[in-house]
Amino acid sequence: MWRLIKVVLILAILAGLGLVAYAYIGPIFFPADFAPPLVDINQPVVLEAE
Repeated sequence: MWRLIKVVLILAILAGLGLVAYAYIGPIFFPADFAPPLVDINQPVVLEAE
């Protein structure tokens, strides 16, 4: 049982490190994934005056 817990903890740590690495290095190698959408959205707003 202890081996299973150790393996799960090691995999969780590796997954966390991979996520952090992707967050810091990802924009360098995959800039399109981190770019904001370039679409203008125009929505009319009706203000009710009292």
